[in-house]
Amino acid sequence: MTVATNIAQLQQQIRTRYGDLSKRLQQVASYVLDNNNSLAFDTIAVIATQADVPPSTLIRFAKAFGFSGFNEVKQLFRRDLIEEKSNYTDRARLLKEHEPLQTERGKPLHILQQFAQVNSQAMHQLAAQTSQQQLEMAVDILNKADNIYIVGLRRSFSIATYLTYALRHAQRRAFLIDGLGGMFNEQLSMLGVNDVVLSISFSPYAQETITLSEAASKAGAKQIIITDSQTSPLMPYSDVCFIINEGKVDTFRSQSASLCLVQSLAVALAFNDDE
Repeated sequence: MTVATNIAQLQQQIRTRYGDLSKRLQQVASYVLDNNNSLAFDTIAVIATQADVPPSTLIRFAKAFGFSGFNEVKQLFRRDLIEEKSNYTDRARLLKEHEPLQTERGKPLHILQQFAQVNSQAMHQLAAQTSQQQLEMAVDILNKADNIYIVGLRRSFSIATYLTYALRHAQRRAFLIDGLGGMFNEQLSMLGVNDVVLSISFSPYAQETITLSEAASKAGAKQIIITDSQTSPLMPYSDVCFIINEGKVDTFRSQSASLCLVQSLAVALAFNDDE
């Protein structure tokens, strides 16, 4: 096997071989696919903790893909991430590795600054990695739909609720699938081939959302998926899939990038009508 010389090659190799990897190596593979910044600048110890594996598993993963050690994988991500920055100031910022002062930890202003920083990075990543083709396909699918069913449970519920609101203002027949009274199946019982299901789910993925995606696939409806990993269980059902890497402070994840995406889709539909 040829050793990858850039991130795109490595990610393709991981996706191709994912099903053949051991459970531990799959954990590392998922982390490598979804955490470019961490791979570039975090220590091996931090990466192992975040991926919930021993450091030795990272080494086994690297050797499975032809590298002599995991530091070579890190260098691959560091080089690609820095080279894509044309601004010297941005490059310098990426190269800095620092931890906030512990005396500031937990203070409201410091928390605000952390969230503002990670959300800004997530927004830039969303704009850089989302292709025009993806957006145009999604808008076209939504534009041609008789009905749009929106599924988003638990922490995704606020995003799904906003999108339902925005699509209604764009004069679309949008329906929020909230499972009130346990009636998930009943709410999708009229789903047809000219309808669209837009599902939003992030790890740990809501089983109800996965089940509804399976049902939508059997019904022949188009599906737009918003999720957080290329190994998400929702991906096999998607006609268009958006991978969102939200900002995170400690264990608290933001929703800013996801809201930005769904708002963009709704406004693009409104412009489509105007044209």
